[in-house]
Amino acid sequence: MSSEQASTAAPAAAPRPQRGDELELQIDSLAFGGEGVARLGEGGYVVFVAGAIPGDRVRAVVHKRKRSYAHARTLEVLQPGPERIAAVADHPGVAWQVLPYPRQLEIKSALIDEALQRLGHLQGYELEEMVPAVAQWRYRNKLEYSFGEEAAGAGLVCGFHAPAGANSVSAIEDCLLASEQGNLAREVALRWCRAEGLTAWDRAGARRRVEAERRERTGAAPDGRVRLRNLVVREGRNTGALQVRIVTSDGELDAGSLAGALSEALGERLSGVLWTRSHRPSETTTGGETELVWGDSELPERLGELDLRISPEAFFQTNTETAELLYGVVVEYAALEGWERVFDLYSGIGTIALTLAPRAGELWGIELIEDAVADAIAGARRNEITKAHFFAGDTRLALPELLQRAGRPDLVVVDPPRAGLSKKVVHRIIDAAPKRIVYVSCNPTTLAPNAAELVEAGWVLRKVRPVDMFPQTHHIECVALLERG
Repeated sequence: MSSEQASTAAPAAAPRPQRGDELELQIDSLAFGGEGVARLGEGGYVVFVAGAIPGDRVRAVVHKRKRSYAHARTLEVLQPGPERIAAVADHPGVAWQVLPYPRQLEIKSALIDEALQRLGHLQGYELEEMVPAVAQWRYRNKLEYSFGEEAAGAGLVCGFHAPAGANSVSAIEDCLLASEQGNLAREVALRWCRAEGLTAWDRAGARRRVEAERRERTGAAPDGRVRLRNLVVREGRNTGALQVRIVTSDGELDAGSLAGALSEALGERLSGVLWTRSHRPSETTTGGETELVWGDSELPERLGELDLRISPEAFFQTNTETAELLYGVVVEYAALEGWERVFDLYSGIGTIALTLAPRAGELWGIELIEDAVADAIAGARRNEITKAHFFAGDTRLALPELLQRAGRPDLVVVDPPRAGLSKKVVHRIIDAAPKRIVYVSCNPTTLAPNAAELVEAGWVLRKVRPVDMFPQTHHIECVALLERG
C-alpha cells in the first residue's frame, strides 16, 4: 500500500499499517537515531524508516507498529533523493555513508540544536562549529562482532546484525570501520572457528520464555563444545597492539589453539587473547566469566601524553584520534588556572581527569566499575600524577561523601552513558555548587533535560561544541559548558 493509496482510503484519519506490510514511502526528514521520516495520509501517521534519507522514495517493510507511529526498514530505494551518494561499505553499521560527509556534520549539528531547544527549552547558548573526525573511515579502536549462521545454510559468519527488525547476522568481507590489522584478526578467528566446526548460539531461542528451553539454547552445544556469541577486537591505535576476546556459551573450547592461530597471523602486534563464557539471554559482551588465554589482559595505549592500560570491559572512547580533540575541548572549556578542585564523575579509566591534571590543583574521580578504577589508579601512578584520586562508587551515593572528604569543587566534569544523568545525580551536582560544569554527551536528547534542570537551578548554558566521533553513523558527541549565573 502506498502513501497515496492510504490517503485516498482514509482522508480524515492516519492509516495504521500492520507488522509485515510493505509500503511505498516518501522520506521527508531524518529523526534523531538516524531513521528517515515518512508520513501517511492527512492524519500524518509517522513511519520511521531505517536505511532511508530525505528525498528518497523507498519500498519498506513494517517491523514494529505503535498507535501513533511505526518502524520499517528499507527493502528497495525506488527513487534516490538528490543528496544520496553511492555506498562504500558492505555492512549495516554505517547507515549514513550515503550522505556526503559535510552534510552529515550539518545534520548532526541541527539535531543537537533541535534537542536543546525542543526538549530543554534552552535559548541563548552558542552552538559552535562541529569538529570533524580525523578520519572518516577505519577509525574505530573497538569492534564487537556477532557470530551467526547464514540464512542459506552456507555456514558460520562473523559480522553485524542486519538492519532494523531482522534477526540475523550479515557477513562482511572488510569492515571499513576497522583497521586492516583489526580485520585480519576477525578473519583469522572466523577461519579457525569454521575449521573447528563450531556453531553460533540461537538468539531467537535465547529470548523464549520457557526457562528450560532458554537454558538449553544459551548452554553448550549437543557435543559439549561452546556455542559462539561474539568476537571483540580492540586496538591500541597509537601502540599498534591488538586484543582479541571471544565470547561464548559454556562448554569446551581449545582456546590455546585459537591464540596460536592469532599469534601466527598477527605476530608481535597481538597483545592478548581472552575468553568470556556467558549464559545471559541478552546480546551483550559484558559480564560472564573472562579468563586470560594468552599475553596480557590489559591493552596498552597512548592518548596524548598519557601512557594507558585498558582492561577488557573498561570504557574507552572508540575513536582514539578524535578523542584527543574531544578532550582538547574539555580542557578549553574547563579553563583551569592550576589551583582548582575538580570532580570527574563517571571517570572510567581516568582519561579526562589525567588529561586535566597538569592544569588543576587536585582531581577526584568517581566510577562504578572497579576494574576501571584500578586502571585509573594505575594510570595515575604510571604517568607520575599524584594529584588525581579515584574511587569506586555510585555517583548518587558517593558524591555527598566526596563533598565531605574533599570539599566543594570548582569544576565538575561529567561524561555519563547514553541515558544521561538521573535526577538524583543532577540534584547532587546542584548541591555541590561548582562554578563551572563541563558535560560530555553522547546523546543530546538526554543532555537537553539535564542542562535544563541545571539552568533552572542557576547555571547558564554558555556554549556547546559538537565533535564527530562516529562518521558515517547517526551517533552524536558534544561538549557543553555551564557556568553559575
